[in-house]
Order: sequence, then structure tokens, then C-alpha cells
Amino acid sequence: MCHFSIHGDQPVFATEQFSWISEVEASWHNVRRELDAVMAYREGMPNFQDILREVGGIQKDDHWKTFFLKGVGMNCSENARRCPETMRVLAVIPGCTTAFFSILSPRKKIPPHRGAWAGVLRMHLGLIVPEPRKRCRIRIADQVHTWQEGRCLVFDDTYNHQVWNNTDGYRVVLFVDFERPLRWPLHSLNRWVLNLAALAPILREANAKQKAAERSFWQKFAAKTIKP
Repeated sequence: MCHFSIHGDQPVFATEQFSWISEVEASWHNVRRELDAVMAYREGMPNFQDILREVGGIQKDDHWKTFFLKGVGMNCSENARRCPETMRVLAVIPGCTTAFFSILSPRKKIPPHRGAWAGVLRMHLGLIVPEPRKRCRIRIADQVHTWQEGRCLVFDDTYNHQVWNNTDGYRVVLFVDFERPLRWPLHSLNRWVLNLAALAPILREANAKQKAAERSFWQKFAAKTIKP
């Protein structure tokens, strides 16, 4: 897979390699405003392992919350309807497969782990980055990076990586997986595999859990001040 990668095979990619990144970064304030509207109800959001069972191997507490907007085989229509500006940003990302607000509580650590499929790349758009920024960081292979509000970080999650939020604030990124740009014929094969993935039992289970979590969340907060 990596041999056919248009942008090469490395843990972290220069954002200049992706022409659409500048448009995403230019619109980050719109995404942040929609995040702020839902962050008031963070406690009601599902934990990541409540949606995707396999995340339970690295996360068992309630300090990594998710607000899904898009996912392979997932119906996130109500969350998406409430965040139209964020959905417009996602529409400019070619081959966007997964997107959610990834919310880490103060002092939260995510242990070393790695993704299973090199056919996607991961992007984090920094939305809330607490200070001191150097104490809120991610290690990808042998590289350590910090997030910056309004800036993107693109990496290959099949490299071993881990996260620390050693601050007293919340760290929030727009977490996006998108199709890895590949040369022919792997491009077509990769898209076929990603489309087929929606039928996998673990993702069908995740869709059911997401639909239930979304329904419960909006029933609870429908009378609140979150507006579409």
C-alpha cells in the first residue's frame, strides 16, 4: 500500500502536500463555533469505546468523548444537521471516511497503539488546545508534535503513536480519516475495501451504537440551546 502512496511513506506529512488543507484551516473558526455549542453538553456524549468496541483495549474511562459527524457505515445525520459549517468543511476533504470531535479531558493519556489499515491517512484540526501547549502532545513513531488551534496535522496512524494531555484543560480536535492518495491500481482496490468495510460486523455494531447514542443525546438536550 505504502509503495503506491502518492505522497510517500512516512509517519507525518507536510500539510502543503494536500491542496485542500488551506481551505480547511481557513474555516476553522466556523467549526470551533459549532464545537462550542455542543461542548456545553460534553458529559452526555458517548465515550469512544461506547461506539467502537475495539477502542476498549486502550480506553476504559470516560475521559475520551466523541461527537461523530461521519463514519464508515454510520448514520450520524442528526449530529451532522446541527453542525452545517463543519459538514461544509468535511465536504472539501477528498475521500473523507470518518469525522468526529475528539475530546480529551484534563490529564488524559492514551497509551501506545496503531491503526490497522494503511489505506487511510488521519488529520487532526486543532480546535481547543490548552496551555502549556508543549504539555499537550502526540508521539507518532519517533516524532513528537503539539497541536495548534486552526492548524492541521496529517499522519499515518499505522505507525505506533500515543497522546498526552498533561494540562488542566480540554483538548479537542476535529478527527478525520480520509482515503490515502494512491497510484493505480491500488487506488481502486483501496476504495473497494473501504466501501466493503461498512458490512463488517464491528462497524455494523458501531453504527447501531452511534444511532442509539445520538438519539439519546438529542432527546436529553432537545430543549436546550443547541440550534441547527
